[in-house]
Amino acid sequence: MNIRVRFSKYGFLKFIGHLDVMRYFQKAIRRADIDILYSEGYSPHQIMSFASPLGLGITSEGEYMDIAVGQTDSSVESIRRLNAQMAEGIEILSYRQLPEKSTNAMASVAAADYVVDFREEYRPEGDWQQDFLAFCGNPAILYEKETKKGSREIDLRPHIHRLSEQDGKIILRLTAGSVENIKPEFLMDAFFKSQGKELSPYALQLHRLDLLANDETDENLPPRFRSLEDYGTDIL
Repeated sequence: MNIRVRFSKYGFLKFIGHLDVMRYFQKAIRRADIDILYSEGYSPHQIMSFASPLGLGITSEGEYMDIAVGQTDSSVESIRRLNAQMAEGIEILSYRQLPEKSTNAMASVAAADYVVDFREEYRPEGDWQQDFLAFCGNPAILYEKETKKGSREIDLRPHIHRLSEQDGKIILRLTAGSVENIKPEFLMDAFFKSQGKELSPYALQLHRLDLLANDETDENLPPRFRSLEDYGTDIL
């Protein structure tokens, strides 16, 4: 049986890296007495995979982990038992059964929703939100993306799927996943450079709202995004 767990990450734990989060969950699952399955071979490990890892310093209410279990209690009881093992900074939000042969969370990710703001001491003067919205309206936004193989120029504009301003903050839906992963920092960096300014690596305050898959299989049609959480059903 495959289970998809949604969790939040906040407070001081936003500075804990992906590998530490994975080890943390391995211990918490054992303590919560979740009947997780193990791989075969000389070095068995818990069958567990995470969706797109969160960058250091970013909070989130849309993190996902898929696990394989032999049997399970209800979603409500499993959430209760897992949260009893969580330190402040991680909270289990949902625990849902996936259909058989579902694509795992990591391979499913096609987009991510973010809230983008500035730390108070780095907040730009004036109506920066409207300036940013206008900048994103350009027909092309060229950006030098650094990769392991060097840098390459990409157009960020086709990767902006949703854009709005709410309560002085920017709401973004950007392409995410293994094929192309567009971070909010790329857009803000390009925005600052368009004004002849440099973006401090400490300036942004980022919060991930959710991770989404694309149900549309025809590349010629607009994407049909859907929360990774919606692929599972609650266990009664």
